[in-house]
Amino acid sequence: MNDNTRLKSTVYVGGLDHGVTKEILHAAFIPFGEVVDVSIPKPDLPTAAESHRGFGYVEFELPQDAREAIDNMDQSELYGRVIKVAQAKPQKETNEGLGSKTAIWEQEGYLAKHSEGNDQQENTIMEDEPEDPMQELDKLDVAGPRLE
Repeated sequence: MNDNTRLKSTVYVGGLDHGVTKEILHAAFIPFGEVVDVSIPKPDLPTAAESHRGFGYVEFELPQDAREAIDNMDQSELYGRVIKVAQAKPQKETNEGLGSKTAIWEQEGYLAKHSEGNDQQENTIMEDEPEDPMQELDKLDVAGPRLE
C-alpha cells in the first residue's frame, strides 16, 4: 500500500478520554471495516495522570471504510467525551511552520523566497499602483473637485 492510499485509509480521532486504550479504539471502529492498525501517541514527558496525548489514529484496509467511519463517528461519544473524527493529514516536518524550534529565516526555502532578487519584483508592483488621490491636498485653496 503506497503512502497516499495509506493516508486516505487513516482517520484521526481527537478528544479521547485518558481511559481509552488501543483495544477500546479498535473495538469502536471495527464495525466500519477491517482495521489494520491503531496508534495512540504517548506524551513527550509522561506523567502519572496522562497515559496518552488525547488523540489517536485508526488505519483501515480500504479508504471507503475510513470515510464511513468519519461519517458515522464524528461528534459521537466515547467514554463520556465527544470525539472528533476526520481524515488524517500528513505529518509536518518538525523544523517547518508553527511550532518549529528553528527560526523562520533558517528554514529551508525561506532565503530563496525572500532574497534580494525578489525586491525588484516588489518594486515593479509598487510602480503599477494608481496614484493616491489624497496626495498634495494641502496645496489646494478651495475644497471640492478640481475644475479642469
